[in-house]
Amino acid sequence: PRPAPAAPAQLPQLQDLRVISTQRLVAPAVLKDRLPISAQAARTVHAGRTAVENILAGQDGRLLIIVGPCSIHDPAGAMDYARRLVRLRGELAERVEIVMRVYFEKPRTTLGWKGLINDPHLDDSCDVEAGLTLARRLLGEIVDLGMPTATEFLDSIVPQYIADLVSWAAIGARTTESQSHREMASGLSMPVGFKNGTDGDCQTAIDAMRAARHPHSFLGIDQQGLTSVIKTTGNATGHLVLRGGRLRTNYDPPSIAEAARGLAAANLPPGLMVDCSHANSGKHHARQELVWQSILEQRRDAPKAGQASPIIGAMLESYLEGGKQPIPGQSEALRYGVSITDACLGWKETESLLRAAAEDA
Repeated sequence: PRPAPAAPAQLPQLQDLRVISTQRLVAPAVLKDRLPISAQAARTVHAGRTAVENILAGQDGRLLIIVGPCSIHDPAGAMDYARRLVRLRGELAERVEIVMRVYFEKPRTTLGWKGLINDPHLDDSCDVEAGLTLARRLLGEIVDLGMPTATEFLDSIVPQYIADLVSWAAIGARTTESQSHREMASGLSMPVGFKNGTDGDCQTAIDAMRAARHPHSFLGIDQQGLTSVIKTTGNATGHLVLRGGRLRTNYDPPSIAEAARGLAAANLPPGLMVDCSHANSGKHHARQELVWQSILEQRRDAPKAGQASPIIGAMLESYLEGGKQPIPGQSEALRYGVSITDACLGWKETESLLRAAAEDA
């Protein structure tokens, strides 16, 4: 008799070896149907984008100010801040263009809370669908007030859910070198600021600006959440954001001049923004005021030298109360209006700096 055929060899498992689970998300189009943009919000977003573009093009001489919490963790506190800021924005609108910083994603050097979209309950449950819903609802409420918003896009899928509510976007220091973020920026519908690298060097950001100005094709998702090839036209509104680095600050006049020369050598528009926080302030929130005063002084002195200042904008990390706090074991123990990531200026100091900028304009 013939021998029985050998049993087929068991193939080794080759995928999902370190994946615990996979959960499908609501499609962008579905979330937008649930939380549609209002007519007022659409007008606010469009007007904010137009104002920023005009400032970047040199057609509007006002200082662009991106100001708000390091990150959003409490929608109630964010709305409290937005109501205060929109009143001040209206009062100072002839001299400065104020856009609220509304950041939902936090890049981490090692570990830590990744932001409201990733972990809205602050308990490592990572309820991303709830986070996206909270983020979209909050942005809608803020722009309904007449307050344009700014955010950093870290995950390339997130813009499909919230980008229609954003007037200015940032690509952070850790992701400016990333090809996927440059591709994403090439298709974003708003002006994009590229931060210099964490070492303080500007060349990476300048390279990113050049790359994002060109058309790209890359993988992404469409409004139905299906994997798609995204083709873009390129984004000519990219600009440099100086945030300092491990090796240096870069807001002083020689650093500004050096950055302007780098932009000119790359045939890029000269306008740049200075981030008063991060490495420029040495992570000390109170030192943001020193950077702020330097910016205003440089803008004030430039015409005396017969030239226009390349500084078109500034960024402040600011919240209701100054400083920061750790995330406690129970969210009820959080102090209201205090940042849980980088330390921020309090509202009183923020209002004083914004009024000083308007008076200096």
